[in-house]
Amino acid sequence: MERSSIPWANEPTTRAAATDEHAAHHTMRRRRAESRPVPVDPRYHNPLLGRFTRIIMMDGKLAIAERIVYGALARLQQQTGATDVVGAFQQALENVRPSLEVKSRRVGGATYQVPIEVRHERGLSLAMRWVRDFASSRKGRPMEQRLAEELAEAYRGQGAAVKKKEDTHKMAEANRAFAHYRW
Repeated sequence: MERSSIPWANEPTTRAAATDEHAAHHTMRRRRAESRPVPVDPRYHNPLLGRFTRIIMMDGKLAIAERIVYGALARLQQQTGATDVVGAFQQALENVRPSLEVKSRRVGGATYQVPIEVRHERGLSLAMRWVRDFASSRKGRPMEQRLAEELAEAYRGQGAAVKKKEDTHKMAEANRAFAHYRW
């Protein structure tokens, strides 16, 4: 078929064809962001600790963040008596990691809190952020000590971060009736 010099001559002739083309064009979203590799931490060579250090870091000051994290891990080892401090750290994060959360969905003018399962990576990110936020909200002591206390409580299955996880799960359970709005 030869291209016409008339601008509208090459457009679809039927309304249905135009709608299909329009729908195909507008339903596509931007591509998913690729996850970049997180450098491992220099002392324990653990990628999870490397991620956590970067979550603790403020204003690009990695050395200070590392000092806080390693000091907190030393205190965690003293408080829990764990021989494997990285294992204790991972257990603390696992105790905080949520498996369910709620997301707002608008359906017919009403907003529903729809429970959804949390991907493992997102759950770990949430757990690390919650531990950081609740540790920094404790006032009066150095961040290293506050972080160690929050991690120790999370290791034992207690503390504010674990309570946040339980509250998130309770909210998801309470809104189970709206699970059919998940898409």
